[in-house]
Amino acid sequence: MSKLTFLGGAGTVTGSKYLLEHGSNRILVDCGLYQGFKRLRELNWSQFPCDPASIDTVVITHAHIDHSGYLPVLVKNGFKGRVICTEATRDLCAVLLPDSGHLQEREAEFANRHHYSKHKPALPLYTQKEAEAALSVFHPTGFHMPTGLGDGSSVRFHRAGHILGAAIAEIDLGGRTIVFSGDLGRPGSATMVDPEPVEHADYLLVESTYGNRIHDVVDPEEVLANMITRTAERGGTVVVPSFAVGRAQSLLYHVQRLKAAGRIPDIPVFLDSPMAVNASDIFCRHLEDHRLNAKECHSTCNVARYVRSVDESKELDANDVPKVIISASGMATGGRVLHHLKRFIGDQRNTILFTGFQAAGTRGALITGAASQVKIFGQYYPVRAEIGYLHAMSAHADANEILAWLGHFRSPPAMTFIVHGEPSASDALRKRVSSELGWDCRVPERSAVADLS
Repeated sequence: MSKLTFLGGAGTVTGSKYLLEHGSNRILVDCGLYQGFKRLRELNWSQFPCDPASIDTVVITHAHIDHSGYLPVLVKNGFKGRVICTEATRDLCAVLLPDSGHLQEREAEFANRHHYSKHKPALPLYTQKEAEAALSVFHPTGFHMPTGLGDGSSVRFHRAGHILGAAIAEIDLGGRTIVFSGDLGRPGSATMVDPEPVEHADYLLVESTYGNRIHDVVDPEEVLANMITRTAERGGTVVVPSFAVGRAQSLLYHVQRLKAAGRIPDIPVFLDSPMAVNASDIFCRHLEDHRLNAKECHSTCNVARYVRSVDESKELDANDVPKVIISASGMATGGRVLHHLKRFIGDQRNTILFTGFQAAGTRGALITGAASQVKIFGQYYPVRAEIGYLHAMSAHADANEILAWLGHFRSPPAMTFIVHGEPSASDALRKRVSSELGWDCRVPERSAVADLS
């Protein structure tokens, strides 16, 4: 008997976890943290639905925390199997997971020091050391190479184009093919490769982050040039909450081109995220995973001044010199960017620019939703800065691009599961897949079980 249980990434755009069971073999595809609404974040603390020690293998489609960030908890609680992923995903997880643990430790310490948590004491979900220990179970493999998962099962990775190392996972489960899209990138990206076509699946799980939206057809460099120039002319600072992996490097690529062409003022650009700094180094080590050559990669990564220490980060907030600060995290849920928001969001000379999807319940969603004030570290700050939202920088395929990728299948899967999206986005994509392709599809709820026999 084969079955699939939707442990996360169902009914929401975060916390992706899908448990495949074939006989006695248990394979967990993705192992993400929940982010966003408090009711979702609290699920990170819930007991895992099965004994982690009973899981044989974890397959990770890509390194973003909502797909990999629960791994340290799984390992801490007894998982002793292998984590299978691509080489670049392993390298990025070696940066993202310890950083996630470090941030959780810092936030718990800050909450205890300022007494704004109801927990006495507030504790991190996992520590930096626990995240580092989890890296020992990673076993990276190459794209297009079948890798055994035990009991006659195997996985083959295809490029998803979303971020460095992102993969579509094609799993052969005892003769049945289960395809997990992971997060699909956008065709024609300036920096990332196109998602590779897949032609067959008996069962398919496809993401729906932008299942109800079409990206604006705009030149991101034109928008960036106007926004940076306008802000600099009024003596302000542009703060860009950015995902450290993928988005930060794309931003630097466009800013470097704008500077080289003289299309923006020659103001300093700071990359204030040790994680993004390290990710940029990894970006230049994996030239086969993106479009830039070695020279372009070098120019891109050198356009910014790298901010590594906390003291250097604080200095950015201590002066009013016009500048661009790119800092993690992309949804403004944690990290150094929160201190920059505290400093700059209340001044109308400044601009806060978001460049990617903002999950419901996150601080980024609140700000882009025209909130008049925002809570940061237990205090409220008025929102007076200009708020920008550049959809064209998204690393997720939109609804039309997802449909185009699905169009490569030679025959319909027996069932297509629409996952990893807010309910409205997932249902909108379900309707389009059903009406335009004529496929059987459904939107599973969390904890739903599908019989794949």
